[in-house]
Parts: sequence; structure tokens; C-alpha cells
Amino acid sequence: MFNKIKEFVVNFITSRLVILSAVLILAAAGLVYRLFFLQIIKGEEYLDSFQLKIKKEKSIPATRGNIYDRNGKLLAYNELSNSITIEDVYESGSGKNKAVNETINKVIDIVEKNGDSVDTDFNIQLNTSGNYEFTVEGNTLLRFLADIYGRTSINDLKYEERSKTPKEVVDDLCTKFGVGDYTDPNNRKTFTPGMGYEKDRLLKVLTVRYNMDSNSFQKYIDTTIAKSVSEKTVADIMENSDTLDGVSIEEDTARVYVDSAYFSQILGYTGKVSDTELTELQAENNEYSSNDTVGKSGIEQSMESVLQGKKGSETVYVDNTGKVIETSKYIDSTAGNDVYLTIDKDLQEACYNIIERSLAGILISKIQNIKSYNLSENQKASEIIIPVYDVYFALFNNHVIDLDHMESEDAGPNEQSVHAAFLTKKDNVYAQIRNELETLNTPYNQLSTEYRNYMSYIAQKLYSNGVIDSNEVDKEDETYIAWTKDETISLTEYIRYCIAANWIDVTVLDLESQYVDSDEIFERIVDYIFKDIEEDDEFNKKLYKYMLEEDSISPVSVCNILLEQGVVELPEDEIRLWNQGGEAAYTFILNRISNLDITPAQLALDPCTGSMVITDVNNGDVLALVSYPGYDNNMMANGVDAAYYAKLRSDQSSPLLNFATMQRTAPGSTYKMVAATAGLMEGVIDTTSTITCTGSFDKLDSVAHCWIYPSSHGSLNVTGGIRNSCNAFFYEVGYRLGLTGSTYNSEVGLSKLAKYADLYGLTETTGIEVSEYDPIVSDLDSVRSAIGQGTNSFTTVGLARYVTAVANSGTCYNLTLIKKTCDSDGNLLEEHGATVRNQIDMDISYWNAIHQGMRQVVEDKTYYSDLKVNVAGKTGTAEESKKRANHALFVCYAPYESPQIAIATRIPYGYTSSYAAQITRDAIEYYFGLSDTDMENATANQLQGGEADED
Repeated sequence: MFNKIKEFVVNFITSRLVILSAVLILAAAGLVYRLFFLQIIKGEEYLDSFQLKIKKEKSIPATRGNIYDRNGKLLAYNELSNSITIEDVYESGSGKNKAVNETINKVIDIVEKNGDSVDTDFNIQLNTSGNYEFTVEGNTLLRFLADIYGRTSINDLKYEERSKTPKEVVDDLCTKFGVGDYTDPNNRKTFTPGMGYEKDRLLKVLTVRYNMDSNSFQKYIDTTIAKSVSEKTVADIMENSDTLDGVSIEEDTARVYVDSAYFSQILGYTGKVSDTELTELQAENNEYSSNDTVGKSGIEQSMESVLQGKKGSETVYVDNTGKVIETSKYIDSTAGNDVYLTIDKDLQEACYNIIERSLAGILISKIQNIKSYNLSENQKASEIIIPVYDVYFALFNNHVIDLDHMESEDAGPNEQSVHAAFLTKKDNVYAQIRNELETLNTPYNQLSTEYRNYMSYIAQKLYSNGVIDSNEVDKEDETYIAWTKDETISLTEYIRYCIAANWIDVTVLDLESQYVDSDEIFERIVDYIFKDIEEDDEFNKKLYKYMLEEDSISPVSVCNILLEQGVVELPEDEIRLWNQGGEAAYTFILNRISNLDITPAQLALDPCTGSMVITDVNNGDVLALVSYPGYDNNMMANGVDAAYYAKLRSDQSSPLLNFATMQRTAPGSTYKMVAATAGLMEGVIDTTSTITCTGSFDKLDSVAHCWIYPSSHGSLNVTGGIRNSCNAFFYEVGYRLGLTGSTYNSEVGLSKLAKYADLYGLTETTGIEVSEYDPIVSDLDSVRSAIGQGTNSFTTVGLARYVTAVANSGTCYNLTLIKKTCDSDGNLLEEHGATVRNQIDMDISYWNAIHQGMRQVVEDKTYYSDLKVNVAGKTGTAEESKKRANHALFVCYAPYESPQIAIATRIPYGYTSSYAAQITRDAIEYYFGLSDTDMENATANQLQGGEADED
């Protein structure tokens, strides 16, 4: 009975609910009808009253803190700007990709029409050959690929995913985001990735789509399409807003760097946070989000937490297209704090200019009016000369001359003529290479030098592109040796053997079937070769070298192209002389280098780079940290300029490398103060003991010579050993350090040298707040290590810390670039400064002996004789290649009587240490106010001829 009553009640309630629901639905329908009817009758105000609102909580980015030099001179600041962003307001479905891509393309068209640039900060870029390449490597690349393929960690990547080429990743992203088209519109299975897009446009669209996808897991995060756009672009975007769903104009700030080239290696630049960076930053501060701008390198990166500031927030109501209707609950952001560096802006710029004009002077002294030059077997590295034809080719090779412009409609007559000659040369070379590969099969050692270069390059590309799988190649195989070492077979023979030996990765080739014979594989490889070199800028630039040698291009034409492209401008009197044929091309080029119209960095011929670090010996402040050449970090911040970045990556002077902190070479004889300290402290010498230099050291199996050989220095004490940079003296010190009783043990000597290298800070990085390579202390041969050879390898900043400790008699600092931090109102937050790493407790007589030797080194330099401040220093040269000039080094401090500053200077491939010493002299002269040279307008600095090289 009870169950029947229960069933009756349930049915009654259910029926009433159904009736009630129907009534409510009818009522709602009536209300909608009424509202629709009223809207028609009474106008738009009713629609507005019932407009759909979406509530969003938006963060307000903080203004980044400024960066100043030690004297309060501005180095980095912010300007108000406008950015274009897009939010994913698109409905899911088959048409979403097409709609989003159309919107992005419309925005790009507007942006670029007005001369602005879209954000191309992506880990795939186009190189100067127009091919895709990764801009990251190692674990950073694997993390990027893991993000692309939706893997939680790099360990989850499949083999084929971690092995993807840049082109394959681009194709995969195109497929994912529908960027491309269908070969047959009636067949939806024939989608071709990227179809209908130029490569550069494709990357721009993919950058936005990838960033949108990365932001998709966070609600209401906008993705930036372009930053720092003009008012005209803002107006055009607003005018077209009805067709640009989700697109907004956001007020923003743009990072600006003052005198950027001088400070780019110190300051670094800002950019959109990567996924890896975001994970690391969120571990310290969970307010970071995927669309934030952060420091990517340099001080911008190391001081990120100080500079970033605190975000604000606001509540925003938007309609279904993303347009803002209403805002509320506004909380302002807090500006980031300011950073003051130890760097002196004026000193940094002066030293950079000194290096540049000195490099130009060295080049001028080495350039001769000849076509070619071969270094003879007995010739010294300091005697290497530069044929002027190498200079002409360098203008093509390092993109000083714009090769693309030469084939454009507005190319000048000389450009057109040279480009026509290039096309003829190209056809002939390609035909000859094909003939060699398919018919002639000339052994490599019987080819001309020109075609040996072509074939070597092609073989190297087959390896680097993975056609020949280097993991499969047997390095002991006779055919491999015949190709790589004996050079007695042709490239064709080698390729065919690679096919037979299964060293070819056929998946790289465009094969219609996996089951093809060796002849077809060879044909596909030949086709691959020509397709590859056709698009290879590096290969095609080689043609210009031989065109110059063959006189297909005249030196006068090269000079005229520089004028036609506006690379250089001549003074009126010189242009008149040039147009009248009164100036030779050789003189024209030397004048351009002398006037720095064409810089050493642009030519990228040895020497074209340099570094200098200046410290305050009394507190460890770094006053200047110069790396030449620099780059314009304004082009890297606020959205990377893809074309500029590609040019930097291909620039043969390596402007992205900090030569002060990221280049290591042997220290040469600058290391001899370490050996002297070790010898004195270990008791194998004292200040009065002498060692006799006969020009040779014969206590080892192989005889080691002093740099003065076949002459000799005679008997020297430690001061004289340093003064004369006597290798024989320090060979003996290194030998004695290795003695255990009467038995020589190199390992014992090396451990003692390493002990004192450590006391000078040469076993670890210096503490500065930018990236720095670890030093390498020699683990080979204590005799030769004592003169800075062996495997010793140090950065310039490492040598600067070392000579700072020498100058102040034993205080080794952890160096710093940071002087203090302040809030945005200028209130001091924290004083920074170098800390004492260790003290070298050594008898004052030992210090005096070392200092006197260094002082006498400088006293013997005629170019220091008129300097009104006394300097103590040590020269050094380091050989890296028999075919290139030696590295030039000089370390010093001044004034000798009461040291204030220490300096380390390195000129890679700088011929002789006397050049480094003269460059340093000019820096000292500037620092102490003894120079009246206008550094900004100075021409090439003619240095005195090189002296005998020291090991």
C-alpha cells in the first residue's frame, strides 16, 4: 500500500514539473518575440540593453625599470607604444582555422603596408639562403619540439619528432593550423602545407598561431601580433575592426637602448617569454604568464626580477567579438626598479671606437694590391698579408653588397652588369658540376682548386643535411679514406659507394618508392644536390670569388656597386676624382676602410673582432666590458626583426658573440705572472736566483725553443724573465715545479700551477652578471703550460680579474657589473659591489719582483715612452692555426706607483701582441684624460709595426 502511494506522489510531481517547464519555455519564447518586436519598433537601445557580456580579468603589465651607467647616464628605457593583439574568440569547427588565418593575414597586410613589422620571435627563421633553420639547439631545441608536438617533457619525444628538420616542423604546424590550401578543391585529402604562401609570410602567420595555441590553456590571454606600431596602423586597424574579430589595440611600452652597439653584449635585450623561461620564472613568481616580455640575455635577463615590476589588474566586459564594453576594479601596476651598472658609458664607447679604428689600421697595413697570396712554410704568422681581392670578395661574402638588390628592377648599371655575369657563371659551373657527377668522375685531387672547393662543399652539405648518415659511415673504410684523406676518387665514386654501403638515408630523398635501385637513388641525390645549391646563398657566393679571379668582375665595378647601393658616400673632391678615373680601386677601398665607411666587422677579415675589460683594482668594479663588434639590440627587443636576426646569424664577424666573456684562447705569455708566483711560492726560485737562457730547453724528449731562438737571453732573474718574456726561463720553472726529488712528473707541476691559477681566479668564472664561459686550466705538460701554452684557455674578463689581483698585490675579487638598484623614484634599494674571493698572501719582495718585471716590459715599448702615466703590463701571443695570424693579448695596470685600473685586451688573429699593447695605450690615455682625439669621428689608427712574437 505504501509503495502505491509513493508511486502516485512521484508521478504527480513529475507531471506538474513537465507542465511548469513547458509554461516557462512558452513564456521565454514570448518574451523573446516581444523584445524582438519592440526592437523593430523602438530601435537599437533595446538590443544594447540586452547585449551579451563576457567578464574577463585582465592583468596590466608593469613598466620595466631603466638601466643606467655608474654616472646616471641612461642606457635602457621605455617609450609608450601601441601593440596589436588577437584573442581567440572564434567558434570551434571546420572553418575556424581559415577564419583565424584570414584575420591574421589582414592584420599583417595592414601592419606592413604602413612600414611596421610583425612579431617574428620564433625558434625557426629563414637564413640568408632563404631556407628554414632552427635558431636554438641542444635541450632548448628539444623543449621547443616537445611543445610543438604536445609532449610533457623532452623525454617523451618520439625519435621521429626529435629528428625533425625545420622544414618538417613548419609543414606539421601548417597542417595543424590549416595554413596552406588544397591542391584539388574538390578533394579535401590533398591539403598542401604552406601552399599559396611565401616563406617569410608563412613564418609570420605560424608565429602568431603557435603563440595563440600556447596561450589557449589560459583564459583571456591576448597574443601579440605586432608591437610599437605607428598611429597610421592603429587608425587602419580601428577602421577595419568590424572584420578583425578578436583583434585589439593595446597600450604598451617599447624597450629602447641608447647607443645600442656599444652595450648590446652587456645589456642583452627583452622578448616574449619562452615556455622554458616561463617555467623557471614561475617557480620564483607565479604572476608570470605566457605573453609576458622578459629579459632574454645580458643584464636584462640576470636582473629580470628587479626590472620587471608588479602587474596591475582590471575587470573587463567584452562582447562576443572581443570588443571592450565596460571596465571596472582597476588596480594600477607598479613600475620595475632601476639598475645602475659599474660601467662608465663614455669609457665603454671610447674603448669600442679605439678597437674599431685600430683594427682598421691593422687591415690597411696588411692589405696589398695583389690577387692572391699563399703563406710559405717558413713564414711567420705576423708576416701574413691580405690580397685586396680578398677584400673585394669579402664585400660579397659578408653581405656588405646586397645580392638581392642586384637583380631588382631598380638595380644600377654596374649591379645589372655584374648580376648578368653571375648568371652566366652560375650556368657554366652548374653544367660542369653535373658533367663531373654524371660523366667525367674526375678524381678529387685532379680537379682544379675551384672545383675541389665546390665538390668539398657539396659533400659537406650531404653530411649536414643527413643524406649521408654520419652515424653509419665507417671511418676505417678504405673508400672513405680514399675520399677524405687520400683524395684519389671522385665525389661520384664516393656517393655510389655510400649507396652500396647503406650509408644513405633515403628518407631524406624524394623517392616514389622505397624499393628503388642504386642508379635511381644516385639520380635522386644528384637532383637533390642541385636543388640544394640553387637555394644555398653560401654556395652561390663562392662563384663571386672566382669571377673576381677571372676578371669577370672588375674591382672598379665592385666599387661602383658600393656607390650605387648607397653603402658608401664619397666626399665631393673624391667622387669627382673617381668619376674622372683618377683614383684606383685599390686606393678607393683603402680610403673607405681608413674612414670607417666600411668597418673591419663588415669585411670579417682577420682581424675583425676584439675585446677589452677595464676594472677598478681597488674594489672590483668593471668599468668597461667591450666586445667588438656589437649589434643593434633595438632590432631584437619589441619583437625580433627576422631579416636583421638572419643577417646577424650569418655575419662572419659573429656580432652575437660576446668576445669579452664567451671567447677563450690560450693566454700566451700573459700567464707568466702565474708561473712566477708558483715558482716563488713553491721555492723553486727566489728573487735573486738566475736561470740561463741559451735559446733552447732540452730537458725533455723534444727540444723547446725560446721565442728569441736562435739567439738567447743569457742569465735572468724572475724580474728579467718577465721583462724579456723569456720562454726558457719559465720552461725551467715549469720543469722544477714538476720535480719530485730528481724525477720530473708533469702532473705534479700541473697541480702546482693550477693551485696558483686558482688563487688568481683563473679556475672559475668571474662573477659578472652576464653569460661567461668556464676557464680551462692546463692539464698537459707543465713545462709548456708555464708559458701559457698546454691546454690553458681563458676569457678576456678572466684575464682582467687575474691582472686586477696582480695590480693590487693579492686581492682576488668576484667581479660585478652592478653598482646599485633604486626604485622608480630614485630611492636607494640596495648597494651592490664586488666581493673578495680570496687573498694571495705573498711576500712583498715577490710582488715587487713581479711588478718591476711588468713595468720594465712597458718601458721597453717605444710607443709608451711619451705616455704621461706609468704603466706595468705583459704582452702575449697565442697560435691557434698555422694558416691564420696569432691572437694578440696584453694585460696591464696603471698608474704603476698607485694602481687605479687594470686592463685586459685581446685581438683575435691580431698578428702580434704589440698591436694589443698599443690599443690598450690609447684606452689608458683616454681614461686619464690625456687624449684630445674625437673618438666618434676618428679615422683608422695607424699602429706601429709588429715586434717579434712571444709564445
